Amino acid sequence: MTSIKQFQVTFDCADPERLARFWCEVLGYVVPEPPEGFGSWEEYDRALPPVQQGAGFACGDPSGVGPRLFFQRVPEGKAVKNRVHLDVRVGTGLKGAERLAALEAECARLVPLGATRVRLLVADDHNESCMVMQDIEGNEFCLD
Repeated sequence: MTSIKQFQVTFDCADPERLARFWCEVLGYVVPEPPEGFGSWEEYDRALPPVQQGAGFACGDPSGVGPRLFFQRVPEGKAVKNRVHLDVRVGTGLKGAERLAALEAECARLVPLGATRVRLLVADDHNESCMVMQDIEGNEFCLD
């Protein structure tokens, strides 16, 4: 049996490029070079049939370790809670006040980018503290 080593995470969204660029800022990801023969993604996009223009955008981990993120335009808006979400690991190994400070600092960095703070989940007997947030299109993610 073969083991799959790579995967991408796909987001359904209204504005793929805008959402991809938001996640680039959150994760330190980068937009890949445009396809060969095109000087920019805008030039590539203009070469597509009108119905495909702006329909997708991607970004990836510059080190090649993290998964590629792909954003695809869909006609319907977000209606319910995500079934899958990203945990942005900013407090790994931290506990108590030190962990809370790391979560708050990252929240303060992301809110001006368009993220929304939803709620802080304080540590209990089983879990460390984390913060639930939403990206610029309302998709939930956690600062963990």
